Amino acid sequence: MDLSEFTNDQTKNAVLISNVPAATKSEPCMLGIDEAGRGPVLGPMVYGAAYCPVAKLEELKAKGVADSKTLTEEKRENLFSVIDEAKDFMGWILEIHSPNVISNSMLQRSKYNLNALSHDSAILLIRKALELKVNVTEVYVDTVGPPDKYQAKLAALFPEIKVTVSKKADSVFPIVSAASICAKVTRDNVLKTWKFSEGEQFQNIEYGSGYPNDPVTKKFLVNNLDPVFGFPQLVRFSWSTADKILEQSAAKFEWEEVDDDDSPSKKSQGRLKFVSQDAPKKILPKSHYFFTQRNLYQTVDL
Repeated sequence: MDLSEFTNDQTKNAVLISNVPAATKSEPCMLGIDEAGRGPVLGPMVYGAAYCPVAKLEELKAKGVADSKTLTEEKRENLFSVIDEAKDFMGWILEIHSPNVISNSMLQRSKYNLNALSHDSAILLIRKALELKVNVTEVYVDTVGPPDKYQAKLAALFPEIKVTVSKKADSVFPIVSAASICAKVTRDNVLKTWKFSEGEQFQNIEYGSGYPNDPVTKKFLVNNLDPVFGFPQLVRFSWSTADKILEQSAAKFEWEEVDDDDSPSKKSQGRLKFVSQDAPKKILPKSHYFFTQRNLYQTVDL
């Protein structure tokens, strides 16, 4: 799998697309949608769509696809290869959500929660398949939120398509199982090959599965917090697991409002005022990567 579309800039989302089989443009097709990585505090969330002609359902079942959560990593990798190699009748589309984008979306002033993000990703995948001229007639989606409301939302957007939204769709509909495998394998590979831009200290570092209850992940979070800049971009800042560590260990500051009397609009300006903390004196820490990457350096002693 070529992940360069994402790995070249991990601060942004990326859409990966397989070859589109000719059969899927002429025959009525079913399309399944599922995600991987909704719960972890580390790494991306991946939404996947898999599609094939409705007439190929039995052939799809024969490939042994199943809910990715019930499969070993090796089995998932093997099944993804089987799906990817079925180029004569199967295709897939993946949207990789950067942890940076997830955090920024959830922390912005106008709240954009994970359910809304998930719905929008599913809509994007369906639209992308239609743009690719896939003859989608049936869509099956693993639900996020109440299935009846989600189904009504998708049906209103795509009135020409039969839409089914269901709980545990990945274990009920083989095409959703295929989407689940594509999404999970992609997330696992992105996480394993993550390129840290924050410095050499992260080379060969262990960070585990990314799930909050993983002790390796917990250790990574505790040991790799910068008191001013927070965590590396691998971390979803908006998750409560990360937020609690920031609250306990990050530098304390107050946001101080200052009136600008020279401004007719009387708008205020803000400045960060750090609260005193116990820190060793006369020891200058190594410049943070934020500055070194931008070739910024201190010109005077503060």
